[in-house]
Amino acid sequence: MAGPEPAGTPSDNPPDGPSDAPPAVVPYEPIRAVPVRHYGRWLAGLVVLALLGWLAYAFSQGDILWGTVRDRLFDHTILQGVWHTILISVCSMAMGLVLGVLFAVMRLSRNPVTGAVAWLYIWFFRGTPVYVQLLMWFNLALIFHTINLMPLYKNDTTAVMTPFVAALLGLGLNEGAYMAEIVRAGIQSVDEGQSEAAQALGMTGAKTMRRIILPQAMRVIIPPTGNEFINMLKTSSLVSVVQYTELLRAATNIGSDTTAIMEMFFVASVWYLVLTSVFSVGQFYMERRYARGSQRSLPPTPWQRIRSNLSTVRRPKVA
Repeated sequence: MAGPEPAGTPSDNPPDGPSDAPPAVVPYEPIRAVPVRHYGRWLAGLVVLALLGWLAYAFSQGDILWGTVRDRLFDHTILQGVWHTILISVCSMAMGLVLGVLFAVMRLSRNPVTGAVAWLYIWFFRGTPVYVQLLMWFNLALIFHTINLMPLYKNDTTAVMTPFVAALLGLGLNEGAYMAEIVRAGIQSVDEGQSEAAQALGMTGAKTMRRIILPQAMRVIIPPTGNEFINMLKTSSLVSVVQYTELLRAATNIGSDTTAIMEMFFVASVWYLVLTSVFSVGQFYMERRYARGSQRSLPPTPWQRIRSNLSTVRRPKVA
């Protein structure tokens, strides 16, 4: 009869502990991704489409000669009015930009005289309606019968203050006041260390402003400037009061002659929408250009947005 095994001797039977063999691999069940259905979005979209359809039907049943709108859309007088609208808007905006930069620098100057003059200019032209300013410039001959610049120029005020000049002064000076505040905000958004570093390199104040401050401030200045220009396209309709034949006045003249008043208002509205849409696209790409270096990813272009919206319409495949 064999005695008990001594301690520490291996036994033929394995112990009851865990085995060294790898466990059997159990395959994972694939995850079924079920997209969330947004019924509220579809319902809201249907309601909006129904309202738009009702609005279109209401206008289609109104007493409007849509054939006249189509025929007059490319009328020679209307196209000339469109050109005058673009011309006065671009010239007034250019004048406003130059005055805005000038008075913004004067406002930030340590000279109390230039700072006070800039503040008074901004206070007056922002505080009075542009409609009143247009009338004042157009009727300037009631105050000054002649414009006398000593040996440089002298002429009757009525000959100088043409409808275009009155419209340019009224819109440009008014826009300059708003642009001065926009440019001032852009300049103040640049870190002061930038100007200090430029001065340490020996740059003058004007050179620092031109090469260091303004290029960096453009990122802040461009978006509101684009909005101001688009607003200028619509504000230019006010210059009809000074007898300048822009888009609205051209449409009004045709409406008065043909009694198609409402139809010509629709023609003018279509052209204003076209102009603002075209310049809005230009503003977007200009903002996108100046956003480089300040954003990690640039905003998507309109075509990229359309592609992304089309891709979300398709229902994703279930894994």
